[in-house]
Amino acid sequence: MATQLSSAINEFLRTHVNLDSNQVKQGRASRDWLLEQLESIATKNAIFPPRFGGQHRGFGSFRRSTKKQPLDDIDQMFCFSSHGDMHYSEVGSTVYINVGEDNLVYKRYVSSQDSTKLSSIRIVNLIVNSLNQIPQYSNSASRNSEAATLKATSYPWNFDIVPCFMTSEDASGNTYYLIPDGYGNWKKTDPRKDTERSSTVNQNNDKKVLQIVRLMKYWNKRPTMATMTSYLLENMILDYYEANSVNSYIDWDIKAVLRYISNNIFSVVQDPKGIQGNLNVLTYEQQVSIQKRANDDIARLQEAGNYEFEDPKRAINLWRIVFGNNFPTYG
Repeated sequence: MATQLSSAINEFLRTHVNLDSNQVKQGRASRDWLLEQLESIATKNAIFPPRFGGQHRGFGSFRRSTKKQPLDDIDQMFCFSSHGDMHYSEVGSTVYINVGEDNLVYKRYVSSQDSTKLSSIRIVNLIVNSLNQIPQYSNSASRNSEAATLKATSYPWNFDIVPCFMTSEDASGNTYYLIPDGYGNWKKTDPRKDTERSSTVNQNNDKKVLQIVRLMKYWNKRPTMATMTSYLLENMILDYYEANSVNSYIDWDIKAVLRYISNNIFSVVQDPKGIQGNLNVLTYEQQVSIQKRANDDIARLQEAGNYEFEDPKRAINLWRIVFGNNFPTYG
């Protein structure tokens, strides 16, 4: 409960939006411990492929500090090193890792349909089998599309371990991570660019942007409209703050971001990594739904701002309409 809108917003952020700092520390520690266990198992296995340990990399919203409550998954890339005759080729967005006939290390993980192509499914299954050797997690790991998913027994979150390879520099001096595409082959990604971008935009705006992203992700999950992917939403917000500065008050920023979403939900949103192309693959009906809700909520928040000091109860109740019953009541 709260008697002022500002205190109600702060309470809401603390209790229902932001991750608990102690839980974040615990999540990072448990992730690091898991990587140590996986590396230990790999070291003891004579036929386990070599690793590129310096490139094991966290990714996703937990890594970028844009994850809202609850902390239900932690994403981690586990990087393998090439060995012998290996190179990759591309057809469209699909990447094939080609393995030479004499490559005894990786030959046992090639596709059953093409003995010259490294199977990402078999590499994921290798990680699954290795995770299941950890006594605390015995038989709790499984393959989930492009990741080995481990259901933690002592924590409320799961781990998604994604195998990867790092490429050599291309003609433009760029390197990429190759990760499973969910169909047995591979695809390019580069979470370094996502992390660098979100950090830079946040630093350039008084370290306030990531908080806005988390709050808007809560709004996006409300059952009042179609839902866009959190990655699309995050990049739209970063696009906005690359061209605009944060305001003094978060309620002003939420209105500004909603207005930007309303004006741009039908537009192309380019992948900042330069890999996926247009991130906005929403249907027209979904875009209309999101725009309508954004416009309705802009009006509600504008009215709340008008009554913030004259009638704080009315202002708080309007925010409850926008963000739901978890938003504090007046009192």
